[in-house]
Amino acid sequence: MAITERGNTQQARGQPGDGPDQRTEAQEQPLMQEPEQQPDERPPADRTITAMLTGPRVRVWAWRIGVALVVLVVATAVFGGRLGITAAVLVVIADVVRRSRRDSSIPAWQKSSAAERRTEKQLRSLQRNGYLVLHARAVPRDDEGVSDGRIDHLVIGPSGVYAIDSEKWDKRLPVRTLSHRKLFHGPFNKKDRLDEARWEADQASRIIGGQVGFEVPVQPSVAIYGPSIPWKVMRVRDVDVYAGNRARSYLRRRPKILTDTDVQQIFQAAEKALPPKYG
Repeated sequence: MAITERGNTQQARGQPGDGPDQRTEAQEQPLMQEPEQQPDERPPADRTITAMLTGPRVRVWAWRIGVALVVLVVATAVFGGRLGITAAVLVVIADVVRRSRRDSSIPAWQKSSAAERRTEKQLRSLQRNGYLVLHARAVPRDDEGVSDGRIDHLVIGPSGVYAIDSEKWDKRLPVRTLSHRKLFHGPFNKKDRLDEARWEADQASRIIGGQVGFEVPVQPSVAIYGPSIPWKVMRVRDVDVYAGNRARSYLRRRPKILTDTDVQQIFQAAEKALPPKYG
């Protein structure tokens, strides 16, 4: 989710800070003409085979097989053939599981914080309960020209519509609230983060409601990973705050207020009105 604060000039997450007139000295220097590249004289079939053999998946499996063979040889010498084969297979399975936990349906997330991916994995299991999810959706600018933001996870299901922001905070600092109006992470006041979450949810509610022709409340929430959260769900400045590993239970335990038809209609409107943040 973007961290732009309404009314100030703080930059949104993912937006460059330099303007078009801020050119570096290196950019103003004329570029040296590069020598022409010789065309690839290999036939198309050879190029295709080379691309397949050098692809990332091939390299991953080559590494797995190499490690499995080493484990097979060592374990067979020590424990025997049957245990050696078992150990090699377990090594391959463990690596597949480890890498799968790093994957995401949003390519732009694969090199960023794991918080969004962890929430994404929790939300996948809710699909069989009638929940539909849009990840990394852009919030267009409002009438005041406030910078656009990002909703990490927009969840539409039987219990309503939710805008979830996944956050990774320093686990060494405690999280506390004051009178349901202030949220602190150590000495840091998280008012701006909560206000931004609420603003993005309000924008989504207004935009989706305009598409479907009826009011669509969107509840903002923040799923926090890292520090211990001393409560299950706490509403602070109208934003639900909870530990990241509670994202799934946070949604499942709420009463049903939408029909399957409502869910489909709202999902289709949101998918159209809130474009993907990352193309």
